[in-house]
Amino acid sequence: MSIEETIMYIIIYSGEAKGYLYEALSKSKEGKYDEIDELIEKANESIGKAHDIQTSMLQKEASGEPIDVTILFVHSQDHLMTTISEKNLILEIIELRRLINPLLGI
Repeated sequence: MSIEETIMYIIIYSGEAKGYLYEALSKSKEGKYDEIDELIEKANESIGKAHDIQTSMLQKEASGEPIDVTILFVHSQDHLMTTISEKNLILEIIELRRLINPLLGI
């Protein structure tokens, strides 16, 4: 697999995870808590795949294999980091909605 393909997989898996997380957030707004855990698990799996790819690239570079740092590579790292940060915030919002929605009758 080329470096470009490897980088694209980080972006793809990160985007997939972000989609699952925002779907879970939407479900929490609707009070559909029974559907949230599966979406979060899918997001975690996608983040794990992206992180595994990132780790393999770091290991290659640490062993002396040069990695070309391109704008696309930087973008993939930014995308993964942002997804992980958003995940943390989304999980907090979901927990808040679990508390607030019953007060609102949702």
